[in-house]
Order: sequence, then structure tokens, then C-alpha cells
Amino acid sequence: MATYAIGDLQGCLDPLEALLDQIHFDPATDRLWFVGDLVNRGPQSLQALRFVRDLGDRAVTVLGNHDIHLLGCYFGTRVARGRDTLEPILTAEDGDELIDWLRHRPLLHHDPGLDWTLVHAGIHPAWGLEAARAAARETETAMQTHEPLAFFEDIFGNQSDHPDDNLTPADRQRFAINVFTRMRYCHADGRLDFREKRPPADADPALTPWFAMPGRAMADQRIVFGHWSTLGRAKGRANAWGIDQGCLWGNQLTALRLEDEALFAIDCPGAQTPKVDK
Repeated sequence: MATYAIGDLQGCLDPLEALLDQIHFDPATDRLWFVGDLVNRGPQSLQALRFVRDLGDRAVTVLGNHDIHLLGCYFGTRVARGRDTLEPILTAEDGDELIDWLRHRPLLHHDPGLDWTLVHAGIHPAWGLEAARAAARETETAMQTHEPLAFFEDIFGNQSDHPDDNLTPADRQRFAINVFTRMRYCHADGRLDFREKRPPADADPALTPWFAMPGRAMADQRIVFGHWSTLGRAKGRANAWGIDQGCLWGNQLTALRLEDEALFAIDCPGAQTPKVDK
């Protein structure tokens, strides 16, 4: 039995199926962890979402920023952008079921047996595991209510950028979404930066990657994340493994076997014209 963490799909199903062939994925014994961003920008967003959903308990996925954007589009609080490939999901016959399944995915998954934690973008340097789990649980509960419109009306924005400035539940939940699905860099005081996307060698020297912040509370615990395709090759950085290798942009889709930290990768053709599939 093996557990493989898989990098950002973003609607690229064909490379995933090729990667699963390469690692000889056995659905009877193996498990998959997806780092989020199952959908958007790639040509097979609908098919990728269906594929991961149909894996059932053989797979765990956390929500990424593109998944949250899809949910916002569905509930009418976000507008699709020019490069989005979400319309096939929003108009599919099973679209409502797929959205409901996606809305019930977690922001953080921790397996004490494996001693790994799965998130899309990262965990704030000030948070230990229990604080991170509490922030995720509160936000997931709000998102999974029977009346989610208010949640998706309030959740988007840059105004929640520091863990000490969140005075209302909406502020706390927005900050949690920003941390778990958008974070790359922090300022010295722990405030999030939402603009810098370049690799550390090219970035503003006043900023620090979240996983390299001094005194990070979870520095001794293993985290696997995606989101940051410009970060560089997949490797452990202070026990944080970034495995988004930019499959969407014609680079690679990566799998990390969590039991022994072995890496597997397959070359990707890059984004294509979206397929019509209702």
C-alpha cells in the first residue's frame, strides 16, 4: 500500500492518467492525495473533477484557489475570467452534484499515521497543527451550510492578511481561505503578500516564503502543498514539499510517495483548447 500526493491538475486529466500508469496505481491498496486546484485553465476541467470524485475513498483532495473560484462562480459571487474553463462544469447535467461534492472537500487534511499534512498553498507560520485545524474546521463548517451564499459573498478579498486583525467570523474565514489557498510569501510581521508570485531568487527581498519564516510553528512536521508552480523543482524545504510543477503550462505533473518521499513525474503537453463536454 502506498499514498501518492499529486500536484495541481487544473483540468489536465490525460497527464494524470498517464502518471497513474507510470506509478502502477492500484486502487485496491493505494491512495491518492490531491493538493487542490482540480479545475480551471486546462482543457478537461469537467472530466478531471468527475474522475477525482469517482475515486471515492481512494482519494483525498483539499480545496485550492481555483476550486474556490469555481464555487464562487456557481453561487454568483464571482465572474468567470477570460482563461477560465469552468463553463462545462457549470452547465453539465451533473454540475449541481459535482459542486456539492466539491463544496464538502476540506481545506486541510492531516493523517497522524503517515504524519503528513495536506494543504493547497500552505499553513501560516504562526499556526501549529491544532490552530491550523481549528481555522480549517471553522471555515469548512461555514462553507458547507445549507445557505452558502452569504459565505461566498464575504470570502473573497485581500483585506484579511494578518492573523491578529480578524475581528469577525467572516474576517477569520477569509483569512483562512487566503492562507490555505493563496499564500506564497509573508512579510516579516507575518502579514500575507498577495502580489509576488516569482521564485524566491527573483522576489522582493523584504518577503520570505511562508515555509522559510523564522520560528515557523510547524517546521518540524511534514507538509505537502501545491499552488506555487514557479517555486522550482519539487523537494522538501524545511519539511514542506511543494509539488506543483506547472503541468498546465507544459511542464510536469508530479507525484510524491509519502511513505518514502520518492518522486515521480510525467511531461505534460500544456494547456489546449477546452473540449466541449456536457
